[in-house]
Amino acid sequence: MANATTTGATSKLSRRRVLGILGAAAGAGVALKVPLSSALAGAASRLDRRIYRWRGVVLGAAAHITIVDQERRVAKAIVRDSLAEIARLEGIFSLYKNGSALSRLNRTGALEDPPADLLRLLSLARRVSTVSGGAFDASVQPLWRLYADHFAKAGAEPAGPSAKAIAEILEYVNYRDIKLAPDRIALAKPGMALTLNGIAQGYIADRVVALMRARGLDRSLVDLGEIYALGRHSPKRPWRAGIADPRAPERMAAQVDLADGALATSGDYGTRFDHAGRFQHILDPRSGRPVRYHRSISVKAPSAATADALSTACFAMPEDRCKATISKFPQASAIIVRGDGAVSNWL
Repeated sequence: MANATTTGATSKLSRRRVLGILGAAAGAGVALKVPLSSALAGAASRLDRRIYRWRGVVLGAAAHITIVDQERRVAKAIVRDSLAEIARLEGIFSLYKNGSALSRLNRTGALEDPPADLLRLLSLARRVSTVSGGAFDASVQPLWRLYADHFAKAGAEPAGPSAKAIAEILEYVNYRDIKLAPDRIALAKPGMALTLNGIAQGYIADRVVALMRARGLDRSLVDLGEIYALGRHSPKRPWRAGIADPRAPERMAAQVDLADGALATSGDYGTRFDHAGRFQHILDPRSGRPVRYHRSISVKAPSAATADALSTACFAMPEDRCKATISKFPQASAIIVRGDGAVSNWL
């Protein structure tokens, strides 16, 4: 599961920053150390001068919205409404805002008349948890906090939290103990807490794209920590995402064409709890330990929320199990960068 906060960790790089968006011109290639906006502009501006861009932060991740082939006033209005929708959803999903629905649920253990968006998101999370055998689990927050608190202490034991401490915390990590009903969400045990950081960015991207479609937009790129390409970059070319080699981010391990679809990546290069880098932020909710089956995994799916959750789940399982899990979701596929740098491409 992705980290919920960076407090106590040694790096604030998001697991999602492995992706660079490239212009879709044939043969185009851009080193991924080039900022996303520069990479996009290098090819896109030659194809269509009417490009409107917004940059900001959504749920702690750098975010970008690019709208192609619209009048500036129309694009600006759509972005304004998109930002209002993002703010509304952050008010539901954020761990950082005391008044958010998620914070209130974690604080009290129950939420009456929960927002429909939270119910939908947790329903999808439960499905991914079930299919993945618990490799994805929204209730992992207490485990993440255990590691963050451990390594925040002066003279912390380099081997990480004790087996006893992990076992005690795992009593509070179980997606089956998240009780969902139309009129109530409840956590079965006091001390449980949820994080949506492995799925919420994708869900918000989906909702923003739905808003854009409703406004008649058919060509845009929404990157809110997970990427959704609405339509094509131009009538003859899809959008293109470059997946960085985790060992050398200036090189691309693979490229993915996107048109009316999403892409999400999880990797071992993001937040680390300790200075030595032995304990990275994606934890296996079942064992309570960091996992290193792959260097990175990128999932392509029709829904950004689905891609987001599946990439998190699959990072915590071997390749054969990952492939079986993804096969349960129509039109989903993946690219894995293995520990030795080899690429397994299921697209």
